[in-house]
Amino acid sequence: MIIAVDGPSGSGKSSTARGVATRLGLRYLDTGATYRAVTWSALEHGLDLDDTEAVAARARALDLGISTDPQRGHFTADGTDVTEAIRDPRISASVSKIATNLEVRAELIRRQRAIIDAAQPTGGIVVEGRDIATVVATDAELKVLLTADTDARLARRKAELAEGVTAEQLHDQIVRRDADDATVSEFQVASDGAVTIDSTHLSLEEVIDVICRLAKEAEAAPRDQES
Repeated sequence: MIIAVDGPSGSGKSSTARGVATRLGLRYLDTGATYRAVTWSALEHGLDLDDTEAVAARARALDLGISTDPQRGHFTADGTDVTEAIRDPRISASVSKIATNLEVRAELIRRQRAIIDAAQPTGGIVVEGRDIATVVATDAELKVLLTADTDARLARRKAELAEGVTAEQLHDQIVRRDADDATVSEFQVASDGAVTIDSTHLSLEEVIDVICRLAKEAEAAPRDQES
């Protein structure tokens, strides 16, 4: 089974998707981390992020390693462990330029689909990010749009980040980045057949409970129809 979780920054996609994957025994893919890894690599190579062709070439050349174990997130870029580095504020401040590069998006979507296909024989995967249900995994058995109000998203992102992140940086990571990414993405609009869950007033466990229930219903639906 494929479970697609879309939504804006700070809506709780990553924690929720990891929790669902762990509980259901599925693999987990954080698609946002792939864009962050390309951002890290481009900056390490001293590229001008506005040079779309050079950045796209870097994305295509990048040897990207991605763990799909929901309990052990691990990422490498050209052999370097970047698991922590890709969460650095400098990456967060620049990742939208990578995510809005259409050639980079095409390359990373190709890689993401390959990971999704590889996970099917093991039982399935929970995929989270932007445009998952509408572009990356349109055949997902369960599609979820996870939302939350701005105050809740800002508070959650602040709790995730290290001390010293300013209010301006926090606002940039949530509000400005969503506005930038919306120019090439429809991640804040529910796809056909998607279930919208507003997590503003729900705990993480409550959101996981809802999605796991929906996943079991989606998995049972074909059997019910056949019977």
